[in-house]
Amino acid sequence: MESRMEHLQCLTPDELKRRPDLSTHRWRLLAHGDSWFSFAAAKVDAHANLLEELVFGQPTVAVSCAGHHNALRRMVDLESSPDFIRLLTDPAAPTWDGVLLSVGGNDLVSAAMVPAVQAHGEPVPMHLRLLRKQTEWGAPSAGVARYFSEDGWATFGEYVRANLKHVLSLRDAGPSQGKPLFIHCYAVPTPRPAGAESASGAWLYPALKAYAIPQADWAAMSRLMLSKLATLFKACAADAAQYPNLQVFDSTQVPIAPAALGSSGISGDWHNEIHLNHSGCFKIARAWSVHIEAVLSGKPLVTAPPSTGRGRRGGGGGSAPASA
Repeated sequence: MESRMEHLQCLTPDELKRRPDLSTHRWRLLAHGDSWFSFAAAKVDAHANLLEELVFGQPTVAVSCAGHHNALRRMVDLESSPDFIRLLTDPAAPTWDGVLLSVGGNDLVSAAMVPAVQAHGEPVPMHLRLLRKQTEWGAPSAGVARYFSEDGWATFGEYVRANLKHVLSLRDAGPSQGKPLFIHCYAVPTPRPAGAESASGAWLYPALKAYAIPQADWAAMSRLMLSKLATLFKACAADAAQYPNLQVFDSTQVPIAPAALGSSGISGDWHNEIHLNHSGCFKIARAWSVHIEAVLSGKPLVTAPPSTGRGRRGGGGGSAPASA
């Protein structure tokens, strides 16, 4: 039996001002995040916008503060996003059914890129970086963990936990108090010389090269870091007392075709080193959609197969078939 799934309708805050009545939608969501949520034309054309590939069984709208030019560079930047703060905390703001965030990935990359020695020659202590220089590597029996700074990870974890607590406190300071806050983990990229069209990046590739980590260990090193981020997110979600109604979707468990090591363009399900292409984004979005709608509906989580199709913005809802 085949049911019809409606693509998430995405609005910017300015578009919300022009059409403030969202009552025709069953679910009304507020969203913000990094380039995985950006509406910038260059990003949407090159690598899919994850929001626009979400599909639901009932009409659903999201007001995304990432918009065309406001994608987050760091988790801490949520504090300086006036539209997001206003739409979440203002007493006159809508009561959202949930909040969607795409955060943490850029922070992880930035932490991995911290050098062992600053430009002026001062060493960076181990607790302020994620990677070990060659003279600090552990025993080969430790596998790729020998290259990783657990002291640095402890510092990074404190930063992530503090920022998650802060955004939950913002949620609970406004009309949407207690509503689910959804975050996704990240698919595991292959470190490779594949930067963005804007000439930014690559991201993990130069960091691993700078620390002289053997190329044969790059893929496993990437998996270690992204898996640790997923574990951190899920541990927070499991602590309902400190992180109430934090809902985490583990994207690392969605089968994604890896990019070829050493490739510099589109490869597998990847557009560049850290951004999925449309096929990869469809796979993540379809699985995350199931998770989000199950939480919103109060239903047990079920597994939905990946699908293909293009998302939509503005006035059209669109639809895509899904097996039921």
